[in-house]
Amino acid sequence: MDEIKHIIAKEIEALSSIPVNDSYQQAVDLIVDAVHNNKGKVIISGMGKAGQIGINIATTLSSTGTPAIFMHPSEAQHGDLGMIQENDVLMLISNSGKTREIIELEYLAKRLYPTIKIIGLTGSLSGELAQFSDVTLFTGGPKEVCPLGLTPTTSTTTMTVVGDILVVLLMKAISFTKEEYAKRHHSGYLGQKARNEAS
Repeated sequence: MDEIKHIIAKEIEALSSIPVNDSYQQAVDLIVDAVHNNKGKVIISGMGKAGQIGINIATTLSSTGTPAIFMHPSEAQHGDLGMIQENDVLMLISNSGKTREIIELEYLAKRLYPTIKIIGLTGSLSGELAQFSDVTLFTGGPKEVCPLGLTPTTSTTTMTVVGDILVVLLMKAISFTKEEYAKRHHSGYLGQKARNEAS
């Protein structure tokens, strides 16, 4: 029981240590301009566990009024780069900031559209991702609660929360309503609840 409480405490400590600065507003401004003003979309990419977090962020953004897709960085090199359009914004995720496929994706995307904007979500300010991103969302670089110090655990927790912050700020920025939420959730409990509360 003590070990469980210790793990929970370390996760809470990591969340409490996420830096709070104007990078969130900068990211929101980039997305609003690209997506809501210029009809682009958010393209999110990450490898491994970071990619799974990216999928969650993309689907949550889409369901709350900001069109987003997930693009696997390896598949990008086999034709999926065609998903990228000029008015899109990239959100690249790498805890180390050094993931090879993510670094390569930046190069390939910039070769297609040199002015495309990049938001980096990372646990390292010294990695290449933070260096080339237009906006860096820094998780604070917490130590993993994994006893080996290797398995993505605390890092993915903080990434998820940073994604949640971005989603909520964007919902407020675009004045997203229950009526609009209901339009995107036709089925299931949430869809029914949104429709009932919106009517």
